Amino acid sequence: MAGHSHWANIAFKKGLVDKKRGKLFGKLARYIIVAARRGGGDPAANLALRYAIDRARKASMSNDTIERAVKKGTGELGVETFDEVMYEGYGPHGVAVLCEILTENRNRTAGEVRKIFEINGGNLGTTGCVGWMFERKGVFVITSKHTTEDRLFEIALEAGASDVKAIGDNFEVMCDPDAFQSVTAALEAAAIPTESAELARIAGTTVELDLDSARSVLKLMEALEDHDDIQSVYANFNIPDTVMAELASED
Repeated sequence: MAGHSHWANIAFKKGLVDKKRGKLFGKLARYIIVAARRGGGDPAANLALRYAIDRARKASMSNDTIERAVKKGTGELGVETFDEVMYEGYGPHGVAVLCEILTENRNRTAGEVRKIFEINGGNLGTTGCVGWMFERKGVFVITSKHTTEDRLFEIALEAGASDVKAIGDNFEVMCDPDAFQSVTAALEAAAIPTESAELARIAGTTVELDLDSARSVLKLMEALEDHDDIQSVYANFNIPDTVMAELASED
């Protein structure tokens, strides 16, 4: 399984989303604000906003909070401005790391992110140092109890998905960004719920980690995820199932 899936599943299993729900809501609100500022406050006419709102609802953000974020983006409740920045670097054991940032202060954020890399055995790199390794893809994770592989394969591919894989107790559906909304709509029409649905950055090659290296890389990933300005973190690590089992037993 590719690193992005491992990280998503590890975060889900550890309950990080629940532990940091307030921080997550803040990040999702920023994403809504930026999407509304760029394309207007109507999700029917603004696909980026629709995607941002869908993510917020999946995380159980209230409609009132979502509406306030939209109004902040359109200027109805004052103006909040965030710069979109991509930070790139290397984690322990040569793992490539990509961070999507929304910040009000680039200089402050750069210093804080650089420190996170350094104290966790990595280093912040220059623009373009690892970005070329990653490709933008739509990624859906679906629990196998909700559907069969054959049914999911037929529905997803007809809607424009490029791949469907069985991974442990889950299925992973991938598609090009242009097909993300059509695949989302097809899954909803078929009443197939998703554990996660996101536009992610997928690495073309991966670095396989053993137990010790997995611990150090995941420590960096969690520290980056915990930063308020970092919206998403992607990396090109792969953790074998046997190592995953050992990590899970340590919790």
